[in-house]
Amino acid sequence: MTELDELQDRWEAAVEAELPSAIALRHRVHADPRASGDEEDTARILVEALGAGEGVLVAKTGRAVLFPGTGPGPAVALRTELDALPVTERTGVPWASETPLMHACGHDVHMAALVATCRAAAVVGVPRPLVALLQPREETSPSGALDIVDSGVLTEYGVEAVIGAHVQPRLAAGVVSAVPGPVNASTDEFDVIVRGQGGHAGYPHLLRDPILALSQLVVSLQQLASRRVDPVFGAVCSVGRIEAGRTANVVPNEARLSGSLRLMRAEDRDLALEGLAEIVHGTAKAHGCHAELEISPCEPVLHNEAGLTLRAHRRLVRAGVGVDTDFRSFGADDFAHYCGTTRGLMMFVGLGDTAGAPSLHDELFLPPDSAIRQVASALIAGYLAAVEG
Repeated sequence: MTELDELQDRWEAAVEAELPSAIALRHRVHADPRASGDEEDTARILVEALGAGEGVLVAKTGRAVLFPGTGPGPAVALRTELDALPVTERTGVPWASETPLMHACGHDVHMAALVATCRAAAVVGVPRPLVALLQPREETSPSGALDIVDSGVLTEYGVEAVIGAHVQPRLAAGVVSAVPGPVNASTDEFDVIVRGQGGHAGYPHLLRDPILALSQLVVSLQQLASRRVDPVFGAVCSVGRIEAGRTANVVPNEARLSGSLRLMRAEDRDLALEGLAEIVHGTAKAHGCHAELEISPCEPVLHNEAGLTLRAHRRLVRAGVGVDTDFRSFGADDFAHYCGTTRGLMMFVGLGDTAGAPSLHDELFLPPDSAIRQVASALIAGYLAAVEG
């Protein structure tokens, strides 16, 4: 048994002792969620629970808290998200949120797991400095991760790897996905206004109907996935909002939509965005209308460093965790910005792939408290993988 093997065993045992307080912490932050950009109170709660000082303010409402290692060397950062979603909870648990906000993406579990992992690290002693990244604004722009990267705090603390773990209901319980290469898609959001000539619904020949143009546009945008991108790698173009008109017998002058474009290869992004513009303007023109397009770049492809991932895989197996090596998601995560700056590893922690179960961002989504333990094991495996290589 190596020294790191022995450390892994002691660290896992120390996390076990932290679980009662971690579960209480999870319930506390779940019951009192905060919106993106308003996470100061949540960060303060975590800093108090970590018990390692105030840390430094990052990304306006987040913190970076340093746990010194027993020896020299580059630091490893463990990241948790702080923000909740504008979802009204319907889980019915005693500790449910009573506000129009909800931790419907599992960030409450991630926070509790990170605190348990770091507190246990302080008990057993870890060889390299460990930085707890309490990151705001994962769910909205501007990205909290990008702000942390731009702040220079990773360089200041000598961070050479950032580790994350995210609960995932599409994976079986007891399984953690550790996959090298791209695992989350890039995302760009877009807004379209189609302007035409409105008027009486009974005289369509006198009009230039922006609703008809917008309806065709929604269908035509699917060409981006089916005809513009190599199907081996794929793309997703989704329209999430349509707005037009106020009454049944009046064609409006304009119609609007908003959507997102997701890709798994960086080299497809520019071509797909060019195709998006061609389809928007061409479809509007074909219907005698004019379109305005605004594109908001969001996250790059999240790319796991191969060596780090493979070593974490071995550590997860040693901890008795089942490992999936295939799972990728067209969801996006601003953790990708860390991967573009230093070595990064995002793992997905299974909750149970059950048909009909609530998905991420659902008003009924509620991971079990036992997920805290699984996320902590993933974070430990990631830290040790970084130290090994």
